[in-house]
Amino acid sequence: MGAPPLASWPWENLGTYKYLLCGPLLAKAVGGRAWEPASPDHWCFLLLLLFVLRAATYHYWNAFSGILFLNRRRRVIVRGGVDFEQIDKEDNFLILQLWLAAVAMYAFPSLRHLPLWDARGAAVALLLHVAATEPLFYLLHRARPALLGLPLPTPLQQNPPAFHTGFATPLEILAISMLMAAPVAAACAVGLGSAGLLFGYTLAFDFLRAMSHCNVEVFPGWLFETVPAAKYLIGTPTYHTVHHTDKDCNFCLFMPLFDLLGCTLNDKSWELQKRNSAGSDEIPGFVFLVHLVDVTASMHSRMVSRSQNSLPCRATPAAVLLWPVAFASMLVMWAWSETFPVYSYRLRGGLFDTWIVPRYGFHYFLPFAKDGINRQIEAAILRADKMGVKVINLAALNKNEALNGGGTLFVARHPGLRVRIVHGNTLTAAVILREIPEGTAEVFLTGATSKLGRAIALYLCRKRVRVMMLTASEERFQKIQEEAPSEARQYLVRVTKYQSAQHCKTWIAGKWLSPREQRWAPAGTHFHQFVVPPVLRFRRDCTYGKLAAMRLPEDVQGLGVCEYTLGRGVVHACHAGGVVHFLEGYEGHEVGAIDVDRIDVVWEAALRHGLRPA
Repeated sequence: MGAPPLASWPWENLGTYKYLLCGPLLAKAVGGRAWEPASPDHWCFLLLLLFVLRAATYHYWNAFSGILFLNRRRRVIVRGGVDFEQIDKEDNFLILQLWLAAVAMYAFPSLRHLPLWDARGAAVALLLHVAATEPLFYLLHRARPALLGLPLPTPLQQNPPAFHTGFATPLEILAISMLMAAPVAAACAVGLGSAGLLFGYTLAFDFLRAMSHCNVEVFPGWLFETVPAAKYLIGTPTYHTVHHTDKDCNFCLFMPLFDLLGCTLNDKSWELQKRNSAGSDEIPGFVFLVHLVDVTASMHSRMVSRSQNSLPCRATPAAVLLWPVAFASMLVMWAWSETFPVYSYRLRGGLFDTWIVPRYGFHYFLPFAKDGINRQIEAAILRADKMGVKVINLAALNKNEALNGGGTLFVARHPGLRVRIVHGNTLTAAVILREIPEGTAEVFLTGATSKLGRAIALYLCRKRVRVMMLTASEERFQKIQEEAPSEARQYLVRVTKYQSAQHCKTWIAGKWLSPREQRWAPAGTHFHQFVVPPVLRFRRDCTYGKLAAMRLPEDVQGLGVCEYTLGRGVVHACHAGGVVHFLEGYEGHEVGAIDVDRIDVVWEAALRHGLRPA
């Protein structure tokens, strides 16, 4: 059987450019100075204002459901993120309904001149909502699969965020829009319509729908014990999420009364609601402990914009406008904040959390901030250990050798830790090494005495590859050279100037390269790199590798977040290394120096579990 009519959105392939569909209406509003009450196009301004307020309503509930550090113990269903496919589609209904409203304004010019308020119209709308919209929505929702040839909710939809209200086909949104418009249209038809009713009813409708989909229980359990009738007048987030898990019950819009009348009310809804409001939580098995990169990157957050958070981090006009707010937030977090969770995803039945240390990249280079940062990291490790987390993966500067010895500080302080501390750099080294073409005879390595530089040099010299190690420290170089097998030591060569590599076409950058330093590379050089921020692409006659990263297995669920500048489904190699540590069930910590003998072992384990180079 073919797909039902209007089963997909016509602008599905436009990405974020779909918002340009609002452009003609915006142009008309600007051209007609619609913000002025006397303008004949004032209705355009009102529709656009309503569009913005509606989007803000759903955004508020999305942000609330994403603030895990406030509500993680009140999650309604199993914690996990939202997939990219859902995020891309979930606000389509607002665009469609904006144009439906514009068409109505053209078809019925009297709607452009509604009075500000009429209480009688509000009474009519409320009556029609209860008598028509609620029962018709119930019937449509219950008959949805048979009428539209559509399946019941899928696992993709079992974590229903606020914007999930619009995660439907255009045909369904058209039907819902008619039901939503009916009470206001009826009030207008009898001459009792008003602008206040249009705004008030629409925003109340959005508020209640977004609340019921927010995935966080907001009603106290005692409310329905004190007022039993209330349980049939308002559907709670728990009540609605039961529909997404059991699928054949709780079909109502806002009033469970209609499920009661239709014999589709799940009797366990209120017991579950009481338990959720009292607090419950699923313990993650894995935690990736990150920090904020800079003020601009801090706006790449679900709390700011989930749609932007689902795309690689980049500077946008909105980021520039919000920079003062982000800067103020940075000062507040610096003065008073502790590590908190920011998002989750699921893999192989396990829950994978990302927690954030409320410090920015520049903090890690302030001598007086070192102890405070380590206290934050240590507190997160101890909390994870107490919770029963299996693996905590230190990201970026949280595992800096100068800060805590790559995690060795915490293992030494707490020898009885059950949680395994992992820096993940064994897999990072493997990813970088696999990028080097077979047959390469010589490489130039900067950052040569760092944790990764040491491992890369020792691995390559065993393969009889000549490694020019750029370092000013003869002592550090000799220490690394002594670790190499005696027959391979001759392949490690210390150099002190970039000029030494002017004939070498394979550069591995573990230290940032300025344009001036890059000039010494011959034409055709490829720059591999494990430095943050990435090296500037200065040379047009050379090629540049990306930061070491891997694509998570295809069965990952709920990963609706892009990790910094990486693409969808891709994580930094150290993150992937922690995932492998968890999936393999390794018992030991992975801290301090990289065990060169384990580079191939971890690489093969990563491939075995379905991770792939990005």
